[in-house]
Amino acid sequence: MSLEQRTLAAVVQMTSTAEVERNLKAAETLVEQAATRGATFIGLPENFAFLRSEGQPVPEPQDLDGAWVRRMAGLARRLGVTLLLGSLPERVPGDTRVRNTSVLLGPGGETLAVYRKIHLFDIDLPGMEHLKESKAVVPGEELVVASTPFGLIGLSICYDMRFPELYRELGRRGARVLCVPSAFTERTGKAHWEVLLRARAIENLAYVFAPAQVGHHGGGRASHGQAMIVDPWGAVLAQVPDGEGIALAELDFARLERLRRELPALSHARLLRAFGG
Repeated sequence: MSLEQRTLAAVVQMTSTAEVERNLKAAETLVEQAATRGATFIGLPENFAFLRSEGQPVPEPQDLDGAWVRRMAGLARRLGVTLLLGSLPERVPGDTRVRNTSVLLGPGGETLAVYRKIHLFDIDLPGMEHLKESKAVVPGEELVVASTPFGLIGLSICYDMRFPELYRELGRRGARVLCVPSAFTERTGKAHWEVLLRARAIENLAYVFAPAQVGHHGGGRASHGQAMIVDPWGAVLAQVPDGEGIALAELDFARLERLRRELPALSHARLLRAFGG
């Protein structure tokens, strides 16, 4: 089956809280809006169904065939879209902690891929809450590149974006889209969010697809927002300026492949070969 060479994509921006049903209904409404406007690839942000202070216990950890995934799978099937569940708290048997897990659903509602966040957000910035994601989350260990109707996409979550080697490897494995669903903090987001996303796009000549949380979530936690789609040349194609909403852009993979031919930087990388990678 030939791959789609153009895809209309949509990133969703949400203000999720500890009210799960409200969050799920908001997610459904925003995904439906995106599909109505023609999007066939739609992404929800990190912690789309439940969000409060970092490191706090999650009252409803989920199995990968649990109620939240089944509900969103039904939505993807009904709309006929590829749907990224930015992340949800996956149950870990025998552990009070969870995994911070992305689930990629196909247009038939099937699970195409599962990615567990590798890099956990443990920071201690002056004037900020001492954030320690590892108190409540078990880190993942595997990179994931998923097959979709429009080609290979690489999965990641939020804090992962500060580790460019992860994305270089996703690119080496063939990813044309790099997904970064996030709940980026308000303070660091103002300084780093856009520049990091654009850098990952430029370095890998790939589309970057970044759904986001925005605003105040309760418990003193707030997110920067500015959900966006970045093209392989580093241009921001679309973004949500504020509040809950969606942003749409066309992903042109023929252009991506042309840019990779004209500027073949990915094939010029020498350090990995020089050091035995």
